[in-house]
Amino acid sequence: MTIDSVPLVAVAAVLAPLITELPGARVLPVVVVELALGILAGPVLHLTHPDTLLVQLSGLGMAFLFFMGGMEIDIRRISGRPLALGAGGWLLSLGLAVVAAAVLRLAGTDVPIEFVAAALCTTALGTLMPIMRDAGLLPTRLGRHAVAAGMCGELFPIIVISVVLTSTAERALTAVLLVVFALVIGACAIGALRLRPAFAADLLARTMQSTSQLPVRACILLLVMLVYLATDFGLDLVLGAFAAGMVVRLATGTGEATHLLEHKLDAIGFGFLIPVFFITTGLTFDLDGLLADPAAIVLVPAFLLAFLTVRGAPVLLYRAELGGRERLALAFYSATTLPLVVAITTIAVAGGHMSTPTSAALVAAAMLSVVVFPIVAMLVRGREAPVAVEPAVTLGA
Repeated sequence: MTIDSVPLVAVAAVLAPLITELPGARVLPVVVVELALGILAGPVLHLTHPDTLLVQLSGLGMAFLFFMGGMEIDIRRISGRPLALGAGGWLLSLGLAVVAAAVLRLAGTDVPIEFVAAALCTTALGTLMPIMRDAGLLPTRLGRHAVAAGMCGELFPIIVISVVLTSTAERALTAVLLVVFALVIGACAIGALRLRPAFAADLLARTMQSTSQLPVRACILLLVMLVYLATDFGLDLVLGAFAAGMVVRLATGTGEATHLLEHKLDAIGFGFLIPVFFITTGLTFDLDGLLADPAAIVLVPAFLLAFLTVRGAPVLLYRAELGGRERLALAFYSATTLPLVVAITTIAVAGGHMSTPTSAALVAAAMLSVVVFPIVAMLVRGREAPVAVEPAVTLGA
């Protein structure tokens, strides 16, 4: 029996938060349950197959996930030491990722070193943001460093995907377009900070509670335009969505109106589009392809360990900043990944660089990282005394 995919996903989206409220299941992040329900309904029970509408909604959900992740980033809080450590830690991860991919290749696997290395040094900040927010982690010292490390683990791999993983003939053009896109984002950011005419602020405030919902529409317009600009430049849509969220954060600042706008965007994202993305990711997972190749099954734990090693090892740089359990929690948070891994494996398979079973193994390991690592991080941190909330820092601190 086959069920229409959109109604089934709507049911799963309601079931997921209800399941997390059950005794013994409250430690589970809701995205974990959404992924599990998608896998159960799709590759396990074969109840449905995503149709065109669901695929389109899932794409919007992924864009909104990174948009909301960008909105959560307050540059003033992570500038200075957290951002420097995050960037240095990612460079260390990149070196470790190349070594790990080379070791796997020398072990007799068919993994393409450049694509696997790019996947291993990613962090799913957009996925982690709602988990860390629900856990009350974002305002803490650990939260600041997790956001900074996650931002580097999200943005830098996008640059690698856009420039390094393209053909040699296209790299120069892609690099130029990336610079142009960065200039556009910089202009938007400067405008968001400096161009705030009184009439515009008054108009947005007046329409916040009206049926026009002008501030919400303006945010979605910015998201759509930057995503389209990024994709037209041959860059990943994630870059445009993430940048749009950061620009909105700079433009809105703080205050009651900003909190109201955030609640409205939360309702659209986490109440509708983002659950569709995670459930559809589970529905489309190639479980049959993975199970058909015993060598690929063996790669799953190898990739999972590689994620933890590559993104977890840089916490050694944080000895002066975080306690032992905080560093261990940061290692597991930083090693959590998924959306960019899906993007990288899709590019690799389409270009004939990676086999389908290897791609399925890498995505399976990324899914397990989302299922396991945030829970372990929360349990590790839960045994430690709460860390005092730190005040925001100014730019350049």
